Amino acid sequence: VQLVESGGGLVRPGGSLRLSCVTSGFAFSDYWLHWVRQAPGKGLEWVSAINIGGDILNYVDSVKGRFTISRDNAKNTLYLQMNNLKPEDTALYYCATHPFRSWGQGTRVTVSS
Repeated sequence: VQLVESGGGLVRPGGSLRLSCVTSGFAFSDYWLHWVRQAPGKGLEWVSAINIGGDILNYVDSVKGRFTISRDNAKNTLYLQMNNLKPEDTALYYCATHPFRSWGQGTRVTVSS
């Protein structure tokens, strides 16, 4: 099982980033998937989840209306579109299979002016 995140970087407040998580080694279309983040010096925070069909989307309150999770089952890829980014979104972002059994290595997002 392999999950590889990309798309992180340095962005100004109000900016946007799109994270990708390319996966292999398991039946991608059979799993719910999650985005989880860890801010500097803090614990893990669940951010978002998506069901198998991509029509049930869940978000932590702090990102609702700004982040959008999606998936492409044909490409075995999970996405997180992040708009109107805030400094408090600064974190290492991980993708994970449900129930958090397999994780990627993370991609770093820094929101700063």
